[in-house]
Amino acid sequence: MAVSVRMDPLMEKELELAAKRKGITKSQFIIEAVERALGRKDPYALMVQLKVEEARAEYQAVSKAFDGVEQPYDSEASRAALVAKLRAKHGLSAD
Repeated sequence: MAVSVRMDPLMEKELELAAKRKGITKSQFIIEAVERALGRKDPYALMVQLKVEEARAEYQAVSKAFDGVEQPYDSEASRAALVAKLRAKHGLSAD
């Protein structure tokens, strides 16, 4: 459903810049703001939910399996995996 919002030019410019900083569209920025205002995307609630999930036994067992083991980050492999996912998502072939 389309909704039209009127705002003064200065606020619209601020909206545009804030959305650009986040790398999202103005519409996405507004939707996120409305979701937060309605309590649908409460960062605190999300953090509490994550803490509850981390406290579960199955999570603890997995995290203990890696105690004392340094997990190196392979940035090139991660980049390749991300590019492949984005290409697949947007229907692009690997050149």
